[in-house]
Amino acid sequence: MFKNKKLLLILAGLVIIAAVVIWLVAGGKGDDSGNTAATETPGGATVTEEGGTKALAQTFYIYDTVVNIKIFGNDATQQNMDDIQGLLERMDTQFSRTKEDGELYAVNQAAGKEAVAVSDETIDIVKQSIKYAEDMDGLYEPTIGPLVDLWAIGEGGEHVPDQADIDAAKSLINYKDIIIDESAKTIKLAREGMVLDMGGIGKGYAADRIADYLKEQGLDSAMINLGGSSIIALGNKPNGSQWNIGLQDPDQSRGTQLGTIKISDEVIDASGVYERYFMQDGVRYHHILDPRTGFPSQNGLKSITIMSPNATDADALSTGVFLMGLEDGLKYLESLPEEVEAFFITEDNKIYATSGIRDRLQLTDPTYTFAD
Repeated sequence: MFKNKKLLLILAGLVIIAAVVIWLVAGGKGDDSGNTAATETPGGATVTEEGGTKALAQTFYIYDTVVNIKIFGNDATQQNMDDIQGLLERMDTQFSRTKEDGELYAVNQAAGKEAVAVSDETIDIVKQSIKYAEDMDGLYEPTIGPLVDLWAIGEGGEHVPDQADIDAAKSLINYKDIIIDESAKTIKLAREGMVLDMGGIGKGYAADRIADYLKEQGLDSAMINLGGSSIIALGNKPNGSQWNIGLQDPDQSRGTQLGTIKISDEVIDASGVYERYFMQDGVRYHHILDPRTGFPSQNGLKSITIMSPNATDADALSTGVFLMGLEDGLKYLESLPEEVEAFFITEDNKIYATSGIRDRLQLTDPTYTFAD
């Protein structure tokens, strides 16, 4: 029964997110005038011509989400899509805490016992996760795995765990107990029961690697969308115009929007209470877990959207800054030396934006207004 239910949810997500991506890539009505009829390659990519430029698009189900890639360029081929699929599948396995043939799974199984040899890529993502944890005082926490496993939000049968179990899981969380030996290329968790979880940056890291690959191939116009939460707009559209991105309404199912924003060579990453959650006694318990309390954050925020040149940064920030809350989160973002912008949506439907993004947001839903 549960497997069938999960399959139905996946199929529904495919349909809904595909609709979102059509909007994201097309940028609204009128942008695709003069397009040729679509054909399909033997490998499954859809080929069109848009404004005299070849466009190649394909959808995959990887990272437990729908991945949509659209590449513009007359040199784009099915091999590019095959390479991207292989790259995603490799990282999905390597960085999974649940796939038994993955490197992260092996590290977690050996927690408190021994170091595990891993690839350069796994060392890289874990090192980056530690840096984010240091920068955000542990609010982004790569060893959050025991709490994620305990709450199991999105896995079916969710309920609020006993406080004793939450306390036990919290005691196993500390990024300072990750031991990396770069010369030996090993990772060790200091205490048995610890669990590394790259869910907070995995999609962003994967999106960055896809962007790097496309640039190496000389393809500099593309839309990379991992489940609607990590989106890279590479370059501009072939006609030189910016991409027009629909912004998720946190109160509605995916596919609805509160407004739009135009971007080029930029990343959008969103986190919110609408993504994965369950209700108990009238309270929404969502997937953004606070390592300080062991509970999902309850700080008056519905969502946060980060815009950054780097998808890995944006992914980590969307979690850590959400947990900071509105006031501290805005101060933290404004203090960063990097070009990072964001907007927060609070439970009263007010939008609070950093100084560099407010004028770029075009609201289309009167439910939402900018805070004074």
